[in-house]
Amino acid sequence: MRVLVIEDDHGVSDFLKKGLREASYAVDLADNGVDGLHKASTETYDAIVLDLMLPGVDGFSILREVRSRDVRTPVICLTARDSVDDRIKGLDLGADDYLAKPFSFSELLARIRALMRRGFNLQPNPIVVADLQVDVLARSVHRGNRRVDLSPNEYALLEYLARSKGQVLSRTMILEHVWDMNQDPMTNVIDVHINRLRKKIDAGFETQLIHTIRGVGYVLRAPDR
Repeated sequence: MRVLVIEDDHGVSDFLKKGLREASYAVDLADNGVDGLHKASTETYDAIVLDLMLPGVDGFSILREVRSRDVRTPVICLTARDSVDDRIKGLDLGADDYLAKPFSFSELLARIRALMRRGFNLQPNPIVVADLQVDVLARSVHRGNRRVDLSPNEYALLEYLARSKGQVLSRTMILEHVWDMNQDPMTNVIDVHINRLRKKIDAGFETQLIHTIRGVGYVLRAPDR
């Protein structure tokens, strides 16, 4: 899943980038309001972490503008401003959640997961495809009675395929949601990770769940009955 962090404090943004990437999220950064507004309005994200105190264009203005452009990406305001009036203003402008600095990173992760579950129409957990189970809360994977251990990027890719089960995902869609926006679109990183997933998910099983749609992309689906 792909998260945009709009934060002008480089220490905070680097900390968030490292933690979110370790939690299997692709992360884009913006260190000012102008860049943040442009990315939030033109790129596809699953969540935005937004500092309200920004140079150029402040967080309130970004909220107002992206909502006026009908950008519905969930937004968590992350700021040192914790007065009731500021919280009310942010929520009224379209924020989905609010955390005051200093904050617990584990709580931020929990809030991001909650917003993403809401954004994916409250899909049941675990996500089940044939005998494959992807538990998005425990971030664990089982195929049949066997636990499958995945790297952070492998898990992020599988979760995106599982949330979109039955839907063919193009390479561009996968690249945008699982890897950072500065990833070279011509790289073979998707093919490499799909091959690794197949070895861990499908190898040794009669039923193959990860399918290549030639010229289009990839899909995770159960066999037709």
